[in-house]
Amino acid sequence: MSETKLRDDITAYAKSLFDRGLTAGSTGNISVRTDDGWLMTPTGSSMGTIDPARISKLDAEGRHVSGDPPTKEAFLHRVMYQNRPKAKAVVHLHSTHCVAVSCLCDLDTEDVLPPLTAYYVMRVGRLPLVPYYPPGDEALAEAVALRTRNAHAVLLANHGPVVAGVDLAEAVYATEELEETAKLYLMLRGQKTRPLTCDETTELNRRFPSKV
Repeated sequence: MSETKLRDDITAYAKSLFDRGLTAGSTGNISVRTDDGWLMTPTGSSMGTIDPARISKLDAEGRHVSGDPPTKEAFLHRVMYQNRPKAKAVVHLHSTHCVAVSCLCDLDTEDVLPPLTAYYVMRVGRLPLVPYYPPGDEALAEAVALRTRNAHAVLLANHGPVVAGVDLAEAVYATEELEETAKLYLMLRGQKTRPLTCDETTELNRRFPSKV
């Protein structure tokens, strides 16, 4: 796929996410891997008004090559690409329900959300919780690295999700499924629920193995 097409896709998906309220202000960022590095939404930009020509370009080590400066959270994407070699895109949002869940006490840090639906299991699977670090703190990179060895999505405590996909569409779809599951989880708190059983999730994982 040409770099021009990738830039247009980043812009279109970013606007769609912003217009639907999945991230606000200048929060959130998207990247897509290229043959020689990756493209990324620039620092301080609103996902609703990305200019394709000004999207940041970075080399394989995450060094800025051209375009506007990248977000200070570029290291999150670098770590995800290093740990998930099949990943071709990464989406990081401050989506409301995911952030709300990330602020709760007594979460299962190995797998934050229960398997409420088959589509959550197929698109996300496990969701480890990454401890809180201030925005831009590169110590967060090591924490994310530890938790993405066996998962292609993580939830940053008091911050939001980071999700990888085999392409941009799949990364976006998985992020949307994660946000909807977080919403269901909050709606059902205090209610008797029936998550999918271990046998049911195992069968789903057998039939639909992760591509990332």
